[in-house]
Amino acid sequence: MSEDARRLSVTGQGLRVISEPLAGVRSVALGVWIGVGSRFERADQAGISHFIEHLLFKGTPRYSAERIAQVFDGLGGEVNAATGRDYTVVYTRVLDEHLREAFGVVSDMLQRPGFFELDQEREVVLEEILMYEDDPQDQVHDLISHAVYPGQPLGRPVIGTSAVIGSVPEDGVRGYHREHYTAPNMVVAAAGNVDHDRLVAMCEELFADLVAGDAHAFEPAVPGRATLAVKEKPTEQYHLCLGGPGLTRSDARRHAMSVLDTLLGGSMSSRLFQEIREKRGLAYSVGSYTVGYADAGQVGVYVGTREDNLATASGVIGDELRRLGREPVPAEELRRAKEHLKGRLVLGLESPATRMNRIGKAVLTDTELLSIDEIVARVDAVGPDDVLALAQEFWDPDRLSVAAIGPREEAVREAVAGLSPALGATA
Repeated sequence: MSEDARRLSVTGQGLRVISEPLAGVRSVALGVWIGVGSRFERADQAGISHFIEHLLFKGTPRYSAERIAQVFDGLGGEVNAATGRDYTVVYTRVLDEHLREAFGVVSDMLQRPGFFELDQEREVVLEEILMYEDDPQDQVHDLISHAVYPGQPLGRPVIGTSAVIGSVPEDGVRGYHREHYTAPNMVVAAAGNVDHDRLVAMCEELFADLVAGDAHAFEPAVPGRATLAVKEKPTEQYHLCLGGPGLTRSDARRHAMSVLDTLLGGSMSSRLFQEIREKRGLAYSVGSYTVGYADAGQVGVYVGTREDNLATASGVIGDELRRLGREPVPAEELRRAKEHLKGRLVLGLESPATRMNRIGKAVLTDTELLSIDEIVARVDAVGPDDVLALAQEFWDPDRLSVAAIGPREEAVREAVAGLSPALGATA
């Protein structure tokens, strides 16, 4: 199908270009992926990658911020961006006939940002940081990352800090952009009604001013020892995360880890969802997750609940994690988790935007790009012993860190003592 027609090329400047045509669609999802995110920042640069993402939309010498918005509105399309720990992406989706015009604007934004209204946008990002600090359900995930990777870029929030964003000078912003927004550090990805040769020709034309340069290294991740991190805040609920090191994004066991995550807390029939929400009514939001990086990874469980239920919910999480590492998963439960995972994958890939995200991120991060059939085969091959081994290695609650945000630290300590006695006793 479309995967057979997927093509990858490299321009003369070293810009990688990948496309995946999809039959029966009239749109194109296009993204420009840049190999820079929060893990490439020093502590005194925390948040600058995200800040630059904002500033790209403030205009260029050719297009004002208002004109950028008018162009995409006039095309009936969309344009947006996102920053992660190891990438930044600017993406658009338009009708196929408007691809050249949309791409022309995006390429200008990336190569020639004017960094206009820098101080005004600085205030916008400072407000965004305040909004983030008012959202404990979001912030607790960064708190657990800091516990797992203390004092390291992987443990810092992508959004950055008010101290850095409030003081970073314009020449520091321009220098950081110049250093990282280079041809070998970028990937253009497109999916939908797109012709690869035409796309490459557009890249050669539109990115003619893109400078050459080397991709940048990042600080290797080193997990810390299990720890308890509590932030007292007058919230209605307690927000609690367990977390620890996980698999890298290229680890051969990643498909088995996805199956484990699905049956633990990644679906409505998962153990945590059923035991904590459906059967006991202890929480509205509960689940598990995994994330992989080039050299590291992280596993996590989240629950949000009131103080009366905190100890009980924590105890259930500990019980389920220990059971997962003690007893092989029953055949029917394993089958259901695998079918859920495969269905979610296949249904998601009917979207050009999902396809573009998949291929762009894979090429940028040098991750094995498998066909749907290959992924399905690897998921099907996961057995109960694979799940059991991963649970024992990565999900033992006695070896996980805990982070929590809520009104009383003592309430968290009491709850964690039932989940991991040694951790509950630590400072």
